[in-house]
Amino acid sequence: MELKETSVYPHCGKGFESKEQLVEHIRIHTGQKPFTCPQCEKHFSSQGRLTAHMRIHTGERPFTCVQCGKSFTNKRNLETHMRIHTGERPYLCVHCGKSFTDKKCLDVHMRIHTGERPYLCVHCGKSFTRKNILDVHMRTHTGERPYTCSQCGKSFTRKNNLDVHMRVHTGERPYTCVHCGKSFTQNKCLDVHMRIHTGERPYTCSQCGKSFANKRNLDVHMRVHTGERRYTCPQCEKRFTDKRNLGSHIKTHTGERPYTCSQCGKNFIQRISLDAHMRIHTAEHPYLCVYCGKSFTKKKNLDVHMRSHTGERPYTCSLCGKSFADKRNLDAHMRIHTGERPYLCVHCGKSFTQKKCLDVHMRTHTGEKPYTCTETEK
Repeated sequence: MELKETSVYPHCGKGFESKEQLVEHIRIHTGQKPFTCPQCEKHFSSQGRLTAHMRIHTGERPFTCVQCGKSFTNKRNLETHMRIHTGERPYLCVHCGKSFTDKKCLDVHMRIHTGERPYLCVHCGKSFTRKNILDVHMRTHTGERPYTCSQCGKSFTRKNNLDVHMRVHTGERPYTCVHCGKSFTQNKCLDVHMRIHTGERPYTCSQCGKSFANKRNLDVHMRVHTGERRYTCPQCEKRFTDKRNLGSHIKTHTGERPYTCSQCGKNFIQRISLDAHMRIHTAEHPYLCVYCGKSFTKKKNLDVHMRSHTGERPYTCSLCGKSFADKRNLDAHMRIHTGERPYLCVHCGKSFTQKKCLDVHMRTHTGEKPYTCTETEK
């Protein structure tokens, strides 16, 4: 195609300051990429793009930020980075007013409004708004996990997952709650934790109306309605709705109790159990009833208590229809029907349906009388 001195491409009307820029632009339309990297054979539409790419192989980063010392392979990335320091966000979304430091970020954001998902997976047909998200997704098909922990050898599909994992080894917990001082390895974990203080429960079950602080708990809860128990113990074939519950259950077979209290040495199967136990030592009661002000060390204890105010009794006996506020009470009640008495006295062999009944009975053997009258004789 013959180029005129106006340096305007007739097909799209875009203008350029020089004929060389127009020639380079035309390659966008023709798809021509005449410049090839001698190391990896990747192709580029201009010599400048090839030169910038070569710095990936050489490690050269000639453009340095004068404020923080961070360096870059090309000038454009430095200019974008400088906006972090200046606060400049020149690219504005015309739909919602959100602004960005980089035009590429605006272009990606616009797809929220347009619904465009131009990056398509050739294996499953799933589409994405960004190329890098597609690249990560493709690893679910290829099995590639290119980011490996140098300390334990665990590998990941994404770099940020490795970065978060490394905090297991370093102990770094950079995200701290301003209310209680608890710290977290990830910002999203802090966001979920904050809902303990705000009471926000944005995820609601469409079947029973129960709400949750995070989506994962809603997903697990939905299996109560569907009956799905996808996680099976390889030793006893007991099935679970939640993978974490399976992991904890397996430790009952292995005897593993990896979480140890630093104050009294007691060991626990789950980290959450250790966290709850530690409140015995700290006297912390972070879960507060909004009706009466009573506080609890565990969220599930607050949930059961709340039913004393709401009257909710969600656990119903399938044999006689009696309902209970606490699942443990239903389990104990079911033993009336089954005749099961799992709590056995080691002294006389008498058995009981509940542990608390066994505890009371044991005092007949030990002579313990823990309840003392405080009244004095007149």
